[in-house]
Amino acid sequence: MSARASAARGYRLRPAPRARKRGASSSRVRWDRLGRVALVIVLFAILASYINPAVNFIDAWRDSRAEYSQLRELRDENAKLRERLTALDGPGAAERAARRLGMVEPGEGSYVIRGLD
Repeated sequence: MSARASAARGYRLRPAPRARKRGASSSRVRWDRLGRVALVIVLFAILASYINPAVNFIDAWRDSRAEYSQLRELRDENAKLRERLTALDGPGAAERAARRLGMVEPGEGSYVIRGLD
């Protein structure tokens, strides 16, 4: 009987099962297990590739926090300097600064008080 005739009747040709020796280990590759191991290795490689960007992100976040606190300090100092500028820019500022240095106007007398605790 030809293959075409047996296929027309619903028969299928199958290869005969392999004969195995009892007690001998199979030399066939277990592709399902190998595939799982390969996927786990690839997963760890992908996770390892994310470590460096994550560390860089954390470092940048810490640096931004430090820079923000420094910016806050500089703004406070700027506000103090602006107040000092307005105090020195007003009328009589030169006279106040001169009197702090011990200068007097012509016709005024200068006094020094000693012995004050």
